[in-house]
Amino acid sequence: MRLCFLVEEHYRRDGMPLDVARQLAEWGHRVDVLRPGDSLLAISEEVRAGSHDAWVLKTVSGGPGLTLLESAAAVGLTTVNDVRSIRGVRDKAIAAVIGRTRGLPVPVTYAAARWERLAEIPAAEYPLVVKPADGSSGRGVRLVRSPDQLSVIGPELAGEGLLIAQPYVPNSGTDLKVYCVDGELFATERSSPLHPGQAVRERRVPLPGSVARIVAQVGEVFGLDLYGVDVLLGPDGPVVVDVNDFPSFRQVPDAVARVSQAVLRLARSGTAVSVPGALPADLVPAGGDPYAQLGFGEGELL
Repeated sequence: MRLCFLVEEHYRRDGMPLDVARQLAEWGHRVDVLRPGDSLLAISEEVRAGSHDAWVLKTVSGGPGLTLLESAAAVGLTTVNDVRSIRGVRDKAIAAVIGRTRGLPVPVTYAAARWERLAEIPAAEYPLVVKPADGSSGRGVRLVRSPDQLSVIGPELAGEGLLIAQPYVPNSGTDLKVYCVDGELFATERSSPLHPGQAVRERRVPLPGSVARIVAQVGEVFGLDLYGVDVLLGPDGPVVVDVNDFPSFRQVPDAVARVSQAVLRLARSGTAVSVPGALPADLVPAGGDPYAQLGFGEGELL
C-alpha cells in the first residue's frame, strides 16, 4: 500500500506517528511523510494525483495539516481517522455539544470569544476549568477558583480565540487516559495539568467496566477508530473532559505495531468520506510518483 502521513512541526521528532511510518515501511509499504507546516504545497495537484491509498494526520489543533486532510477527503480519498470525526473533536466546544447531546457524561460547557464574558458565569459554578476551544497538549488550561481569580488569570487567555469553561470535577488529582486502538482499550494514569505539584508516575492501570463502556461510546458517537479519552473519576461517576484523535498511545503495549496494523486495516477498508462533487474514480490518476510529476520536493520517503 502507499500511505501519506501528514506530520506537523510540533511532532516532527515524536515517536508517534513517525515510528508507525517506519514500521509500515519495514513491512514493505510505501510511506510518504509531508510536513504541511513547513512546506510549499501544490495542494490542488498533490491531492488530485490520488496516488495514496490513505492519508493519515498527526497535527496540533488548527494546524494546516487538517486543511490538507479535508482536501483529500473532499475528492473522495480515504483518511485516518475519518476527517469528519477529527473536526468533531478538534473544536472542544463542538465536541462538548455533540457529547452531551448524545448522552456522554460531559460537563456543562460555556463558550465565549472574550475572556471578560466568562465573568457572567454564575458564582455557583466555580471552580471553573477554562481552556482554548482549539487547545492541545494542555495549552492554556487554567483552574479558576473564584470570580475574583478570573480577573487575574483572564488577561493570560487573551488572544487564545474561542474559550470554553466547565465546572471543575472534584477528583484525586490524577487523570485517567484511555486509548483506543481499533477497538482495543488501554487505560493509563498520569499527573493532572491542574495539579502540577502532585507527582504521579505514568503507568498502565486496570480499566473499570463503567469507563470502558463510556470510552467505547465515545468512539461510536464521534466515529473514531484511533483515539484517546481523558476521564475524571468524580463523585458522581466518570466524566469525559477531552477527546483526542491519534494521540501518543503512551504505555500501550506494542503501540507501534498495534497502531500500524490499525492504520493498514482502515486504509484497506477504504473509509473515504462521500462528498458531493467528489471526483469519479475514473478521473483520479492511478499510480505514479506525485512528487516527480508535480515537482513537489518537500516530501520525505520512508
